[in-house]
Amino acid sequence: MLNDPVVLILMYFILPLWLAAGFADWLCHRASHIETTSGAKESVFHLLMLVEMGLPLLAAIFLQVNAGIIAFMIVAFFLHEITALWDVSYAVTVRRISPVEQHVHSFQEMIPLMAILLLISRHWGQFQALFGVGPETPQFDLAWKEEQLPVTYVISIMTVALLLEVIPFVEEFFRGLRANHGALVPLKARTDNDEGHR
Repeated sequence: MLNDPVVLILMYFILPLWLAAGFADWLCHRASHIETTSGAKESVFHLLMLVEMGLPLLAAIFLQVNAGIIAFMIVAFFLHEITALWDVSYAVTVRRISPVEQHVHSFQEMIPLMAILLLISRHWGQFQALFGVGPETPQFDLAWKEEQLPVTYVISIMTVALLLEVIPFVEEFFRGLRANHGALVPLKARTDNDEGHR
């Protein structure tokens, strides 16, 4: 498996770039003072998207990729896209989304798609089987990878994900709550939205 260029691209290019894009997005939010503009409400969207992409990532790292896992990844990707649209639809009404942040968003949306397509290319038979074509029978069971990724790689990537994704976005959520005395939406955002609907 570790001699496969697709696996190496996923492990050492796609995934690190994706994590870097997530941290860059957090930096953009911090620079735009998200806690006083869109508040913890927008951070809820970010945490939801983290779960929507984090669970498929964990599945790809630890489980045997089959028709069921591929279906799960596809559904999660579309849920992530819907949540991203919901997020930005709210955010643009209360804060400026800079060109840099917009560019970062494009990475965050396309990198998961690239990852899924690369995984599908390695498990083409199960992808076809998902739609009832090809020679293979679709498998939907949950099973540990037959050949696990190196332990040092898994520990490293989980640590980086914790430090660059989970902790920053949880911090962002609580920073938003603190800045607004426990309210999800800042008073200014509520006022602006009320005026916009008159």
